[in-house]
Amino acid sequence: MTMTAKHRILVTNDDGIHAPGLEIAEKIARALTDDVWVCAPETEMSGASHSLTLTLPLRLREVSAKRFAITGTPTDCVMMGVAEIMKDKPPTLILSGVNRGSNIADDVTYSGTIAGAMEGTALGIPSIALSQSYGFEEGYQVRWNCAEAHGPDVVRKLLAVGWPQETLMNVNFPDCEPGEVKGTEITEQGKRDMQTAVMDRRVDMRGNPYFWIGFKRVRSHPNEGTDLHAIYEKKISVTPLHLNLTEFEVLKKLRTAFR
Repeated sequence: MTMTAKHRILVTNDDGIHAPGLEIAEKIARALTDDVWVCAPETEMSGASHSLTLTLPLRLREVSAKRFAITGTPTDCVMMGVAEIMKDKPPTLILSGVNRGSNIADDVTYSGTIAGAMEGTALGIPSIALSQSYGFEEGYQVRWNCAEAHGPDVVRKLLAVGWPQETLMNVNFPDCEPGEVKGTEITEQGKRDMQTAVMDRRVDMRGNPYFWIGFKRVRSHPNEGTDLHAIYEKKISVTPLHLNLTEFEVLKKLRTAFR
C-alpha cells in the first residue's frame, strides 16, 4: 500500500474553521495521504478543554468537499467526525491543530487542541495534537512555516514508532524559522514557575465591570527534559500524554491508609 493510500485522516482544531493553522494541518495531512477530512468549530474555541455540548443542538455545515464546521467544541468535532461524517469508514489518524500558540506545561489541561486529540484517543484512534509557539522573539508574529516544514516528518516518525492506546502525542514547534530548529526532543510535561494569568478589569458604558482573562507572555525557568525547556531551546517538543490521570504513588498510600 502506498503512503498516499495508507491513512484516512480527520483534522480538527480549536481556533475555528477559518484559522490559518487549520490550513497548515491540512497540508501536513496531505503530505501523508490524499484521504483528508476536516471537522472544526465554526468559531474559536480556545480554552474549551475536553468539554462537549449537551444543552444546545449542534449545527453541522458542509463548507466544501470533505470540510465541515459545527457549532461546538473540538471534542464535539471529533465525535461528529467519527460517529456521523465518517461513520461508514472511520479515520485511522486524527490531527488536532495546528494551534496558534504552544500547548505545553500548564496549557495542557486548558487546551481545546489537546482535547481534540484526547477525544480521538478515547475513541481508540491514534491522535496527535500540533501547536506552533509564538510571541517570545518578535511580538505576535506566528511562524506557521515552521510547523508546515517539519510537521510531516515528525508525524511520519511517530507513526512508524507507534504508541499504545490511551496515549496521545503532543507536538509543539518552536518560535523560529524552519532552518533554525535544533532538532526534536522527547519531553515530559513541564510546569511554569510563575503565575501568568491576568484578570483585565474594565468598565462598560453603563458603569458595570467586566473582565478579560489572559496570560502574560513571559519566560519561565524550566527544567531540562521538559516541553518548556525544549521550546526555549528552539527544539520541536514531542510529549506522550496519557488519558489515565491517576497518581499511582498516592493511590498506594491511600489504599494502605484506608484498610
